[in-house]
Amino acid sequence: MANVPRRTFVALGAAALLGVSACGGTASPPASSPAAQAPSSQAASQGPWTWTDDRGKNVSLPQRPQRVVAQSAAAAALWDFGVRPVGVFGPHKLKDGGRDPEVGEVDITKVESIGNVWGEFNVEKYASLQPDLLVAGMYVKDALWYVPEQSIAAVDQIAPTVGVQLSGTPLVQIIEKYGRLAAALGADLNAAPVAEAKKRFEDAGAALKTLAADRPGLSVMIVTGTPESLYVAYLPDHPDLKYWGDDLGLKIVYPERPTESEGGFWEVLSWENADKYQADVILVDARSQSMKIEEMAKKPTWAKLPAVKAGQLYPWHAAERYSYLGYAKVMEELKTNLDKARDDVVKE
Repeated sequence: MANVPRRTFVALGAAALLGVSACGGTASPPASSPAAQAPSSQAASQGPWTWTDDRGKNVSLPQRPQRVVAQSAAAAALWDFGVRPVGVFGPHKLKDGGRDPEVGEVDITKVESIGNVWGEFNVEKYASLQPDLLVAGMYVKDALWYVPEQSIAAVDQIAPTVGVQLSGTPLVQIIEKYGRLAAALGADLNAAPVAEAKKRFEDAGAALKTLAADRPGLSVMIVTGTPESLYVAYLPDHPDLKYWGDDLGLKIVYPERPTESEGGFWEVLSWENADKYQADVILVDARSQSMKIEEMAKKPTWAKLPAVKAGQLYPWHAAERYSYLGYAKVMEELKTNLDKARDDVVKE
């Protein structure tokens, strides 16, 4: 069982673990920091609160958590269901100060930043927020995304953590899990915005399924790139791709097996072998840290691919938040792009 330490102990304990002065770790959180939005009365938050996460870890608190800190994608999913975290970590602010797409609709002016890039997690600042709970997705089993390994011990001393398994779990199940967690944190799943987003998700999925049935020959491949390698997505390890392929019937070109040294998810090809797989349409990782299409165009083998020559390159939102609203938008955009794509650029 994970129990909440007393707030005075939280900040001091984190400071000690970090080897920093205790006064920095005991700062009071901003009075205006938003908490989870709850449609019910304050009384509903009183009494024990329990949750078993996807690690099998049992969290038991004397009352419902009010101050939630979440990894950016998890924060975005919870936000769409009505929960308002007090802090975020992981990609949420671009270099120009704008909102990173990975944080979805979260108002980054109203949450505290614990870290913005991989390996960056300010434990002292996290402690100063006096969190009740930390939430993060997990692509690798039992590993909270964007929580650095060297910070785990300190983070665990401050507040309980909840992990939501992403890889190997069906897309709809992940969305539903975030919905149940949001409800447990006080959100109203019957609220109009949530109901409207769910219908929009269902309609977008139905439209994409119709397109796949009407155009069975239209093939799609999903990639990301680095200056050294082209990564081709392995469908079974990506919940969104598996949903589009297995549930909606989209013809996705993917490797027989991933490159094991990468922990799954991809087959890694040298740029000289970038033509190993071909498809009518290529979806390219749209994350800010990924290689841009114009950079990939300088690779000769890439430039010769049929989809590249046909100009049928569209974005893939690899770190989209797992909410109805998030994936409704993704599938609507994908449907629009596939509607205008030719399905004869790859010659049999």
